Amino acid sequence: MTNELPQKQLVADSFGRAAAHYDDVAILQRQTGDELLDRLDLVKIKPQRIVDLGVGTGRNLSLLAQRYPNAQLIAVDIATEMLKHARQAHRQQQGLKRWLPSTKKPLYLAGDAEQLPLADNSVDLIFANLALQWCDPRISFAEIQRVLTPDGLVMFTTLGPDTLHELRKSWAKVDNYPHVNMFYDMHDVGEAMTEARLTGMVLDTDRFILTYNDAMSLMKDLKLLGAHNINRDRRRGLTGKQALAKVISAYEHFRQNNLLPATYEVVFGHAWGSIPAQQTSEDGSVKIPISQIKRKVIQP
Repeated sequence: MTNELPQKQLVADSFGRAAAHYDDVAILQRQTGDELLDRLDLVKIKPQRIVDLGVGTGRNLSLLAQRYPNAQLIAVDIATEMLKHARQAHRQQQGLKRWLPSTKKPLYLAGDAEQLPLADNSVDLIFANLALQWCDPRISFAEIQRVLTPDGLVMFTTLGPDTLHELRKSWAKVDNYPHVNMFYDMHDVGEAMTEARLTGMVLDTDRFILTYNDAMSLMKDLKLLGAHNINRDRRRGLTGKQALAKVISAYEHFRQNNLLPATYEVVFGHAWGSIPAQQTSEDGSVKIPISQIKRKVIQP
């Protein structure tokens, strides 16, 4: 794993600025979020405490509340502006029902997936849609394992290295600076999950292709999403008109059916919390309380 990750404050600031217009262009985020929610149909769990990690503007938070009405929801995001929008969106979605005494109100916590503001073994389900790609997977999955109960579930999507390969190749015609964010591949993610002692790991990839009339529309959307170039080694300063014209011209080589494709490699994954270290004896045997042997999986 050699990717140079962006500075977290840059990530927080970028998504904070994007919060107001994020939903206008979050097409991919809605598609992957819906599929991730559908995959929850394949597991039979009754979580008491759920974390929406990288909650964004709160769309999936409300859908999780509908699916698990008796659970305590915890919204975590690195950008405080996103949390404000998530809180407002959830209130609007709940309507007058939010005033009922039986309605559980979500908790909203500013936090990084690499340093979760949560207690050990305290969460039954972590739902993370396109949030972990900004993290070192070795650190983030160790944190996820720490806060999950032994029979807790993490369900996530992240981005793979082939994401926006058209834009990356087009910029390569201009200079050697990184202009597109770099992401870990599925094998690195799997190794990190194994190191974190997560169990029952399942990973697969899918490709989503968004189309645009021109390259400038794509780059504008990336900026509105807060997902524009925040590489540590990115070129500082404004991009000149001549360089931008070269990028636009190079991107035209990818045009198909009168549209420009923007490919996203999406990694889907889930795993279960592992057995806490304190349950392992000196001889390597494992002691598991009967109360923890209750996980069930519905086969598709």
